[in-house]
Amino acid sequence: MSHADPLVPAASEPLPHAAEDADVLALTAPAPGVALWLCHLDRVSADVTALSASLSAQERARAERFGTALLRGRWIAGRATLRSLLGHALGFDPSAVRLRRGVRGRPELDGDYAVDFNVSHTGDTALIAIATGIQDGTRIGIDVERGERRVNADGLARKFLTERERAEIALVASDVRRQRFLRLWTCKEAMSKATGDALSAPFRHMDVTLDGGPRLIAGPAPYAPATWQLVVAATPPDLIALAKARRVDERQYARQEAAALAYFHLFCNHSQSAGLSRMSCSRLRA
Repeated sequence: MSHADPLVPAASEPLPHAAEDADVLALTAPAPGVALWLCHLDRVSADVTALSASLSAQERARAERFGTALLRGRWIAGRATLRSLLGHALGFDPSAVRLRRGVRGRPELDGDYAVDFNVSHTGDTALIAIATGIQDGTRIGIDVERGERRVNADGLARKFLTERERAEIALVASDVRRQRFLRLWTCKEAMSKATGDALSAPFRHMDVTLDGGPRLIAGPAPYAPATWQLVVAATPPDLIALAKARRVDERQYARQEAAALAYFHLFCNHSQSAGLSRMSCSRLRA
């Protein structure tokens, strides 16, 4: 990346890593100024109680609304880990980190900081990305899927893929088609999380090719190819990860100018070395 890239850190110090936490695996930085972690969410009751101390009163109230102790504990572990990592990046105590809902409900820091984050959950695992040294409304988005997950790729392709994407994956064997669909899906969902569009994003008009490395080749604003850059992220041997950067102006959603956005796509199998052995996802429905 060039020296003008907003993802380059403002300081020369390395990005923070989770301190001595066996449940948090720091991945190799996928781009300058960007850090990525895998977090195991199933903790013993005593750990969950300790972790909840860093949450705000509103967050603790939200945790109580989860229907089971398992889901409540996972949410607390994920939010507390996010607060810890953001606290390191900002130089704050985790409990002092202020969070809010931004444009279209997307979570963000409450204040004028050159830091952005995004989180993706699947079963007992969370993927957390933090970008520092950013400028002009930079936003990041991430998604994680289990590589061996069984899905109705043909049915889902009709809902979420472009005509060109469907024709491209139709040429390969069924299991390869399933894997390619999941790769395309994680790319698209991560981009939609970065903009805040979530499942309202125009997925059938966001055209991604996997040849020569994933890249966006067509799409309506704010998913214009010229504003996105793909970066390969290093992961453990059993993981495949990629990263994108896109320029966006949050003050005028449809304009493609100034600022930058990084997106991380993690397409994964089990990570036994990190203790992440039961990854799952329930977002896609055929």
